Amino acid sequence: MRAERVDHPNDHDQAVDTLRRSYAAVPTGEPVRLAKRTSNLFRPRSAPRTPGLDVSGLNGVLSVDPSGRTADVQGMCTYEDLVDATLPHGLMPLVVPQLRTITLGGAVTGLGIESTSFRNGLPHESVRELDILTGSGEIVTARPDGDHADLFTAFPNSLGSLGYATRLRIELQPVGRYVALRNVRFTRLEALTDAIAEVSATRSWAGVPVDAMDGVMFSPGEAYLVFATFTDTADPPSDYTGQGIYYRSLRQRTRDVLTAYDYLWRWDTDWFWCSAAFGAQHPVVRRLWPARYRRSDFYHRLVRLEHRHQVAARIDRLRGQPARERVVQDVEIPLDQTADFLRWFASEVGMNPVWLCPLRLREPAGAGSARSWPLYPLRPGQDYVNIGFWGSVPIAPGAADGDVNRTIERRVSESGGHKSLYSDAYYDRDAFDRLYGGDTWRAVKDRYDPDHRLTGLYEKAVARA
Repeated sequence: MRAERVDHPNDHDQAVDTLRRSYAAVPTGEPVRLAKRTSNLFRPRSAPRTPGLDVSGLNGVLSVDPSGRTADVQGMCTYEDLVDATLPHGLMPLVVPQLRTITLGGAVTGLGIESTSFRNGLPHESVRELDILTGSGEIVTARPDGDHADLFTAFPNSLGSLGYATRLRIELQPVGRYVALRNVRFTRLEALTDAIAEVSATRSWAGVPVDAMDGVMFSPGEAYLVFATFTDTADPPSDYTGQGIYYRSLRQRTRDVLTAYDYLWRWDTDWFWCSAAFGAQHPVVRRLWPARYRRSDFYHRLVRLEHRHQVAARIDRLRGQPARERVVQDVEIPLDQTADFLRWFASEVGMNPVWLCPLRLREPAGAGSARSWPLYPLRPGQDYVNIGFWGSVPIAPGAADGDVNRTIERRVSESGGHKSLYSDAYYDRDAFDRLYGGDTWRAVKDRYDPDHRLTGLYEKAVARA
């Protein structure tokens, strides 16, 4: 079967030319940023003084090859549009991050994760090659080997500090029309981590294949793993895009079925559980809330408005309530440390629920170990659990804003883990370089951006430049 062409390649060439011209127009010494409508970052940044890079023509799927199970995709293509192009072929990306408007380029340069990560690793591990606009203004094609293998290896978690992906060729995997779910409750965290280890090793639970796995901890004594199996035959599926709320179903059902499409976006409708902060889970409000606005990008828009105008913070002050610290993080903890970390988090931070997503770097089909990625150096062959927590906590008397996040950073490091950099980070430069491959980053930076026109990784992630 021939590859299905979705967008015309000449349009892509024109879009790349437009991007390069917009990059050349940025004055030397001015910060370089993408001009984009949506963002899944939670790091505040300084206001730009110059127009952003024109990526308006780089948001589509160029082609899908059903027989080769690959797709050529532009860097600003959202996973929502990518899934729309692949599902009609019975295919999906190896990892589909939870939120619709995450872009493929963003998930590769900024990391992403989802329930297939216990067997497929992170999104960048399914990339076969990618075209990158570098800091020198050139377009290079980076592959696992060859002249630009150093850039290929350092690009994940570089956050645009080494360049921007314009085209990526990724692998795809088969998916059924439906996804059958088993929601298994655990009252002991050690039993939960033992189950993760078993499924990661055997890719099955109770004799049934497991194609995807994630979970939720409501408290150390009440946590759930969801074992998902792709299938073409199933009972009538549930619908959590209306009055039903997905995360609550884990407590209400031991078995469930979703369409493949609804499974991929099961978390997006309520932004996991964060829609409650806007009242969108109240039955009356939910009936009045237009369905088209039950999406993570709309909720994120509301958050940005709050950051700008501080309405809720002003109301809290009028009520005499303490200021609050934003605690929005995803951290990778080694499996053997996960139970202790979760108990510590429940006791010392006290936010709940938290998301649980097992992860292991992708292992090649043949002999050999998984590839390492120096800017996010997880250990090949090691099982991890991504723990996601998103909210805010009161700032204690005498404490400073950021103290809770700093404490979490220390605990993550003590546990042998890493944290994602899409939100607030407080590391000093030496610690940051040690944790995020500073020596490798500098060598690649000097080769592909010799004038350092692109903002540095530390400046982006910590200094909020």
